[in-house]
Formats: sequence, C-alpha cells, structure tokens
Amino acid sequence: MMATNGALADELNIRVTGIQSDRGGVLSVMMFGKDGYPKKHAKALEIKSVPADQNEIFFVFTTDRDHVAVKAHHDEDGDMKVTKNWTGIYPAEGLGFSNKRRVTLTGPPSYNKSKVSRADFGQTLEIALRYGRKKKK
Repeated sequence: MMATNGALADELNIRVTGIQSDRGGVLSVMMFGKDGYPKKHAKALEIKSVPADQNEIFFVFTTDRDHVAVKAHHDEDGDMKVTKNWTGIYPAEGLGFSNKRRVTLTGPPSYNKSKVSRADFGQTLEIALRYGRKKKK
C-alpha cells in the first residue's frame, strides 16, 4: 500500500488486553508521532474508538512513519479525559501504552520510551490495560 506522500505505508496491528468490559464505556486507541504524546489527544495521528464490550479488542492502523507511540484508554464515563484516582497522579480508568510502559510518580511515559519502529510493525503489538481503582459494585 502506498501513502499519499509516496512513502511506503505499513500496518500496525494492536491487541488491547485486560479490558474490564463490565465497566462499560468506550475503548480508544491513539497512534501518535512525538508531538502531543500522550496527553494531547487532538494531536494524535489517528484515533479509533469502539464500545469496551469485550475483554480483548484488535485494531489496525496504517502509517508511513518510521516510529509511532500508542496509547489505549478505557473511557468509562465518556468525558474523553483520563480520570485520575484519589492520588491525582495515577489513572482510575484503564490505561495502557506501547512497549509495556506505565504511568509512574513522574507522570506518563515519554515518547522515546514508548515508541515502536517500523521494524516492529509486522508483529502484533499488545497493550495491557491497567486500572487504578476497583470496579464499582
């Protein structure tokens, strides 16, 4: 497949696991270049959203970039923001990043630590969601 700028485009296959589907809401997967990663969703190269109604969901993105980083967000309340837990630092809703990165006390992972290269595009990238609060009863 050729991209519009003449560069070769490749598929990036992503499997999001650990989705707590009984929480409802929407699962969004965002593919980023360095600009805006991971907080500025409006700067994502592409966003795909589906109902979070399964424990595992596959996504396919096409890109002509050499490196991208991916963020997955289980938006339980539909506000398009990552709801934080009582600490105000860690996410309460499900969140996952490429390269198995996670939020730490210093904040979300950097682009350089999260990015995957074109050489990795042929493999399925797995992103496991982590939740910062227990399910509501």
